[in-house]
Amino acid sequence: MANKEVKKVAAETHKVNRILITQPQPEGVKSPYFDLANKYGIALDFYPFIIIEGIPSKDFRKQKVELSNYTAVIFTSRHAIDHFFRICDEMKITISQDTKYFCISEAVALYLQKFILYRKRKVFYGADGLNKSLFEVIKKHKDNEKFLYPCSEAFDSEITNWLKSNQCEYATPVMYKIISNDVKAVLQRNYDIICFFTAGGVKSLLENSPKFKQNGTKIAVFGANTIRAAEDAGLIPEIKAPLPQSPSMVSALEKYLNEHTKKK
Repeated sequence: MANKEVKKVAAETHKVNRILITQPQPEGVKSPYFDLANKYGIALDFYPFIIIEGIPSKDFRKQKVELSNYTAVIFTSRHAIDHFFRICDEMKITISQDTKYFCISEAVALYLQKFILYRKRKVFYGADGLNKSLFEVIKKHKDNEKFLYPCSEAFDSEITNWLKSNQCEYATPVMYKIISNDVKAVLQRNYDIICFFTAGGVKSLLENSPKFKQNGTKIAVFGANTIRAAEDAGLIPEIKAPLPQSPSMVSALEKYLNEHTKKK
């Protein structure tokens, strides 16, 4: 009897009712997030913790980076793609059709179709969304390439360190900046899980709630930079992606929910 009571308490401790996704709500009615919510009978709230603001082209010129001189571009997010092509358009820069694109994941790579004629021979991406896989792909093609890594001020130093250690010629043009959104009202609610996708999102949490205590809230994180930011902030991330068995945030959440809750 005692063992049954302990198990019951443990199950109640891990019950998940509401999850906060610190990104805008997906457009339309079809999304893996909505499928997840229906499957496990949970409530999802979407609220962006950061605002992405593009660097004006007149300010970008001050960086003195000649984009057309580079033969390959590294993209780690859709934001980077948006603002790279925005800058090119504003400055009337024509990108060569021979330019190679190296993306952190297939999802990011496919987003390029919005801007270029997508060809497999010039678009490459890592197998599992991890930097290590991205590096393996770049290594096969790095000879005689000059790399652009469009980013915000908070770029991934693991990528630049790899490029440097492999004697690659590269530039890190800052094309957008990340601003913390006002989420104080959102944080008044009780969430069982909060999902972060960027180091900027973690920074926004701390700026909006300097005395935030994790207590029983589970922290989910996507990406090495986000993991580091969460740990540096004193948080304990228990749900992580991308990993081989959890390549996306949705799959990481499902893995956790499958282990700790009953399906609807």
